[in-house]
Amino acid sequence: MRDNVAMSAADDNLDALIDRLERAAAQLRSGELSQDAAATLVEDCAALAGEASLELEHRARLGAEEHMPAQDTLL
Repeated sequence: MRDNVAMSAADDNLDALIDRLERAAAQLRSGELSQDAAATLVEDCAALAGEASLELEHRARLGAEEHMPAQDTLL
């Protein structure tokens, strides 16, 4: 049950990051931002993408651990 709650929270976090990136992309495409504001938003997007990458990497590690047999079962 705890794993499901953790995954749900992780899903929510990843969804929030995706939403923020999509909104930022729409702002950048609009052409309504000043150069400084656009540059700041691009930096924010890089940070958000880094957070999303860490979340996905964490999920990949958890998935790999689930599929590995415990050492004690091999002995």
